[in-house]
Amino acid sequence: MRETTKNQKGDEGPDPRLVRQMFADIAPTYDFLNHFLSLSIDQRWRRRTASFIESLKPHPTDVCLDLCSGTGDLSIELHRRLNLQVISSDFCHPMLFESLKKLRSAGFSEAVHLAEADALELPFVDENFAFVTIAFGLRNLQSIERGLQEMKRVLAPDGVLVILEFSRPIVPLFRELFGFYFRHILPRLGTIISGREEPYHYLPASVGKFPVQRELAALMESAGFSDVDFRNLTAGVTALHWGWKRHP
Repeated sequence: MRETTKNQKGDEGPDPRLVRQMFADIAPTYDFLNHFLSLSIDQRWRRRTASFIESLKPHPTDVCLDLCSGTGDLSIELHRRLNLQVISSDFCHPMLFESLKKLRSAGFSEAVHLAEADALELPFVDENFAFVTIAFGLRNLQSIERGLQEMKRVLAPDGVLVILEFSRPIVPLFRELFGFYFRHILPRLGTIISGREEPYHYLPASVGKFPVQRELAALMESAGFSDVDFRNLTAGVTALHWGWKRHP
């Protein structure tokens, strides 16, 4: 898989056509492998994300846009826990199809609405959402900076962007052990179970190129977000970042 491409705007990042196809290929096994390869800790990370938004005391009429929503795990958790109306958006149709099956099974298809859309060119009006969430999707965008600007555009004044993404473990020995698993064991297991080699080699490669905790916080501040902060989860394997869109 050719991991990066450069367009006329100078953006460097994963080729969106290849990313879309890669996720389409693994959509049927995506949930099982996520839970298996993380020992189901990924579900705990999403619960922590929903818990953080709950701590902000959202209004019953607030609407959340969940970007790069994949098979809908975070979207479902946000509605189940907070009773929020959620727009669950992804640019990969087979992932949305898997999400739809889960929403129907949970009885949430009336409250969580699916939208097939590119996070860099969202089909939503300005200042429309109280919350924008993105879990394990920001590093897959062709341009992190353009993605952050687009998220800020659709947030309402005093709206909050919440990002859950892989990051850099903060404990040295654990960082080495996890790095070995992430770079060598996980790709082999993922390839064997899914029958697809590229996605599970792409995963550690994309995480290795992604900004670490303070670098991502700085990018959010550069994009115009205020009161930016982050919290390490599982010793920094992932990090939860957030920032507000304040009135000018």
